[in-house]
Amino acid sequence: NISQYYCFFLCRCVCSPGVCVCDLQEPSSKRVKPLSRVTSLASLIPPVKAAPLKRIGQTLQRSISFRSDCRPENTAPRPWGRQIAPSITKRRDSKLWSETFDLGLGHMLSSEEIKRQEAIFELSQGEQDLIEDLTLAKKAYRDPMLKLSIMSEHELNQIFGTLDSLIPLHEDLLSRLREARKQDGSTDHVGHILVDWLPCLETYNGYCSNQVAAKALLDHKKQDHRVHDFLQRCLESPFSRKLDLWSFLDIPRSRLVKYPLLLREILKYTPNEHPDRQHLHQAMNMIQSIVADINTQTGESECRYYKERLLYLESGQRDLLIDSSRILSCHGELKNNRGVKLHVFLFQDVLVVTRAITQNEQLCYQLHQQPIPVRDLEWEDLQDGEIRLGGSIRGAFSNSERTKNFFRVAFRSGGQLQMHCFQARDAFNKQQWLNCIRQAKEALGSTESDPQTAARCSDCSADASAECPQMDLTDLTLTPVKT
Repeated sequence: NISQYYCFFLCRCVCSPGVCVCDLQEPSSKRVKPLSRVTSLASLIPPVKAAPLKRIGQTLQRSISFRSDCRPENTAPRPWGRQIAPSITKRRDSKLWSETFDLGLGHMLSSEEIKRQEAIFELSQGEQDLIEDLTLAKKAYRDPMLKLSIMSEHELNQIFGTLDSLIPLHEDLLSRLREARKQDGSTDHVGHILVDWLPCLETYNGYCSNQVAAKALLDHKKQDHRVHDFLQRCLESPFSRKLDLWSFLDIPRSRLVKYPLLLREILKYTPNEHPDRQHLHQAMNMIQSIVADINTQTGESECRYYKERLLYLESGQRDLLIDSSRILSCHGELKNNRGVKLHVFLFQDVLVVTRAITQNEQLCYQLHQQPIPVRDLEWEDLQDGEIRLGGSIRGAFSNSERTKNFFRVAFRSGGQLQMHCFQARDAFNKQQWLNCIRQAKEALGSTESDPQTAARCSDCSADASAECPQMDLTDLTLTPVKT
């Protein structure tokens, strides 16, 4: 019985001696009183939510989600699915330094020093939580799926990437932080530890760059009823804390972008005369550079991923500007004035209008019109009610939702005019698109007028810490880390 196999492997992977997760679950006919609400790691993880507009400058800051913007998620129950039975959820309590080490030391420390110790402890506790989650992802998901032949080893390697290599890396940092902790629970210096350890985070380059393809493959494999059933059973089990597999695989990314915040908090409460302050400043510069570099490489990987999935109806649609693009400024779903859903890509030098289709069980993007060079692109913000729907007068003077949030892009070539009227999801999304287009044109204009700026801009993807002066990618926040 496949259910017995699931239970057997899950118990071996995540159960404590003498305690089985399966024993914690009541029969489906009984109602279970939920545990009292406590703070869990879920509050630290940005929600996995597909943003209508995705920007390259926020690749790491947002959670990568490829639940297609063009295709609403199918919520209808699968024929092989089963009703979710209530279960006791294993939750993770939040811990504070002042509560963990209650030795009366607080009476001897200033309020600023107590806050500093809390920040250092949060760094250490976060490492422990991360190690537990990565180990769980490996033992409760990857290993059982491999042993049960639910997925092939090659597929699992694609989805989990280099996750195995991240565990010893963070175990090393946790060990160093614990060694630096004195018997009374306080820690004097952490800066030198971080300066020595942070270069190890270069390992994240491969892991984060693989997330785009990993999420796409995972979503595809969920159509297999054996994969879906296994993941659903894990989600219902107490150890998952109601987090799905992708939430666990995305935890390293969210941890990576949190390091600058953690270091900034420690630095904030470290006195100017403290000997650790110099090392903390050095560590802050290092982590910002590392995150920027990983963000750039992840963005380039995302750009390649989508370029490889563009389908050309005719050879004349191929454009060297697409082939040479290393930066995908933004992309997302828009509707035309006939209500047709389109997926639009704004690369650094060219705008590409496509339709999302499925080919060989893979989501691809078929070019809808000739690519539009950003250099020749003209754009216009349309007032609500100005656009005519379906090419008729109907709706021209209406202020209904159907005629809101439109903008127009046009391109003239060889005496022929190519024009598109796009409708964004809302006013904010529309403004995002207009900002992206405006910045892309400004950046392109600066490269043509200033060769030195051109050299810098063309190499932006190799050094994200020195962004193009015309490209301000900090003005938009798409998800709380909320991208």
